[in-house]
Amino acid sequence: MSHRIVIRAADVTAEGVLNDTTTATAVWDALPLTGKANTWGDEIYFAIPVKEEIEPTAQEIVEKGDLGYWPAGRAFCIFFGPTPASTGNEIRPASAVNIIGRVEGDPTVFKQVEDGARIQIDPA
Repeated sequence: MSHRIVIRAADVTAEGVLNDTTTATAVWDALPLTGKANTWGDEIYFAIPVKEEIEPTAQEIVEKGDLGYWPAGRAFCIFFGPTPASTGNEIRPASAVNIIGRVEGDPTVFKQVEDGARIQIDPA
């Protein structure tokens, strides 16, 4: 069963859906989450109080709109375009991430969010 979430960062509000993985369930169980947005190219990430291991399905290249959990940094990630590690138009995290869901609608709205902005994730 997937879970719907609302992501608020600066003046941006977007909805997303978490998938049915162990990591996504751990994130859901930790909601609500708040933090300070870190930007890295067209990625926003912030540390969360969830500790999960890398899953066998973890990905080193992700899709625009993917929501991920970065085990190396214990961080929630929102991907909306290339990062400094990307080659061409690929979207490459710093290292493999567990895909935990997707943003619904246009994820590029997160381009408006500046480094250090407050970010909050709640159940929808």
